[in-house]
Amino acid sequence: MKMNWAESLREHMHDLAESLGNLLVETFHYLALFAIGAVTAWAAVVAFIGMLDKGHITVDDILLLFIYLELGAMVGIYFKTNHMPIRFLIYVAITALTRLLISDVSHHHRPDIGVVMVSGAILLLALAILVVRYASARFPSVQSLGPRKRTNPADEAAEKDDVQGDD
Repeated sequence: MKMNWAESLREHMHDLAESLGNLLVETFHYLALFAIGAVTAWAAVVAFIGMLDKGHITVDDILLLFIYLELGAMVGIYFKTNHMPIRFLIYVAITALTRLLISDVSHHHRPDIGVVMVSGAILLLALAILVVRYASARFPSVQSLGPRKRTNPADEAAEKDDVQGDD
C-alpha cells in the first residue's frame, strides 16, 4: 500500500517537473525568437537607411538585404514549426559568399585563386542543399500535430501495420 502511494507521488512530481520544464523551455524559445526577429529587422532597417544615405545602392547592398530576408524567414519558419530549417542557413551562406565574390571582383578587377575558392565553396554549399533536400524527402523527420504532440512517420506506419495485422 505504501509503495503504491510513493509511486503515485513520484509520477505526479515527474509530471509536474516535466510540465514546468516544458513551460520554461518554450518561454525561452519564444523570447529568443522575438529577440532574434527584432534584431534582424532592426539591422535590415539600419542597412537600408544607410543605403539611402549613400545615395546609391549596389548589388552588394541588395544581397545584404536578401541575407536579412532569409534570416527573417528562418525565424518565421522556426516560430511556426519548431524546426530549424538548415537549408536557410545554407542559403544565407551562399548569399554571403556571392556577396563576397561580387565585391571582390568589382573592387579588385582581377581574377585569382580566391575567386576559384569562393566559387568552389558556393558549389559545395549548393550540393549540400541537394543532399539535405534529398534526405528530407527520403527520410522525413518527426511531424508536429500541435504545440507538444509529435509523431514519427515510421511509428505511424508500424501502428498501421499492427492494426491491419489484427484482422
